[in-house]
Parts: sequence; structure tokens; C-alpha cells
Amino acid sequence: MKHWDAAHSTAMQIRGRGKRWEGHKGGRKRQPYAHEHKSAGRSPTGSAVVLYGWHTVKAALENPQRRVRRLLATENAARRLAEEGIPRGITPELVRPSAIAERLTPDAVHNGLLVEVDPLPAPDFGEIAPRGVVLLLDQITDPHNVGAIMRTAAAFGAEAVVTTARHSPEASGVLAKSASGALEYVPLITVQNLAHAMETLRERGIFVIGLDSTADAELSQTDWHLPVALVLGAEGKGLRQRTRDTCDALGRLSLPGKIQSLNVSNAAALALYVITSRTGVA
Repeated sequence: MKHWDAAHSTAMQIRGRGKRWEGHKGGRKRQPYAHEHKSAGRSPTGSAVVLYGWHTVKAALENPQRRVRRLLATENAARRLAEEGIPRGITPELVRPSAIAERLTPDAVHNGLLVEVDPLPAPDFGEIAPRGVVLLLDQITDPHNVGAIMRTAAAFGAEAVVTTARHSPEASGVLAKSASGALEYVPLITVQNLAHAMETLRERGIFVIGLDSTADAELSQTDWHLPVALVLGAEGKGLRQRTRDTCDALGRLSLPGKIQSLNVSNAAALALYVITSRTGVA
């Protein structure tokens, strides 16, 4: 597995923009881009999304916005759902574990549960509230990493996760399992152009920080204000040049040990901890 290098995505340097946006004051109001979002978990044909695993399925069943088409469960898993009062009126189809396993990849851990659901409707990019913390993913393609980042975003109370239409995984299967139910709690919004989306956030008064180790200042020592958008680059490549140039600031994470690299999802968790512990956002 590639690792996210502290030399690639963890530094913060003020870019000398001078003027800060206060909502739309003093700046040009920009309309949301057409077709800049898609439903979380939508397949190319709009067919059902397959979710599996205890936490993922439990969260989907507890979400009133999820339309459940079919629920497969082993006898033990169905009993556990009934004991916790989760099924929400849908009768599970009792199956052997092998019936679920044969629908998944060999290494998938399903915990005796699989559900077919409709995709969640994602809010428009323009509906992101100018408050708290938003995460932006710059062409992070590994579904394990994106899912883990979603889980971290939910744990730290992030307002949304924004990713690109291209070079991003579908919000189902492995991503959903790695997210451990976070797809039901944090909006996953897809945009066509990340740099344009960043500019729009800046115009709304959201301070945009990019994690990149080439900057001078540490994340914990750099001045920013809420609301804030944290931009994460792909492992190995880091932030693209235009993404870097569009940030208000770049920031790095200093690590005390001999290994100066982190998986991007671990870097996201550490950066969110730094931001929330300093600002009190939770």
C-alpha cells in the first residue's frame, strides 16, 4: 500500500492572498455549478446499492432517508437485529453465510448482513453551510481510504466531504464498509472541478487549508478562522498544483518518530484533531 508522506500532504503556508471573504461581502457572488453533485452511492445505471457489514447495514436501516429494497441476513444476524429493534418493518431473508459471501469479494467481512438500498440523495454543493469543517478530497481513489476518511469525518462532526466526479470511488461496497455507517451521517458531495469548488467556498467565507509538507508552518501554529475546509491530496502525488495554488494556506503535520509518513486517512484524523482541539468544533 502506498503511504501518505508527510513530505507530500502536510504543511501550511499563508499564500499571501491578503483579503479574506466574509460571506459574499466585497466579492462576486458565484452560483453553484450545474451537475456538480450526485447521489451518494449511485451506480452508473442508478441501480440498487449493495451494502454489507454490521455497522454499515445497521446505520442504513436506521436512516429514514434510505429506501431499503432487500435485506439478507444469517439467522444469528437476524436475531441480533430483532433484539435491537432495527429492521424498520422489513422482513430479512434468512440465508446461509455463503449466500452473502458469494455476492462479495473473497476478503469481504459481511458479519452475516447484506442490504440492497437506493442511493442517498446528495445535497447540492451550494447547500454546504458556511460553518464548522468541510473535507475536500483531491483525487483520492482508494475506497478503503475514502471510507476511513468518511468515518473520521463523522467522528469529528464534519459538515460534508467533497470529492471529484472523476478519480473517486463509488460510495458503496468497500467504501461503505470502511466508512462503518458514516455515509448515513455525513453528506458525500461530488463536483466536476475541485479548484472551482474551493473558490466558491472561499467566497462564502470558508478558509481553505491544504495539507502539504512543503510549507513552512505547522498546522497547529498557523492562523486560520472558522469555518474551514481541509483539502487532502492523494497518497504519493499529494495535492495537485492548481489545488495548492487555490488554497488560502498550506499546512504540515510534524511527526516525532523516525517514520515521517502516514496513510492519508490517518493524516486526516490527526489534522481534524488539531483543528477541532484548537477551535473547539465538535
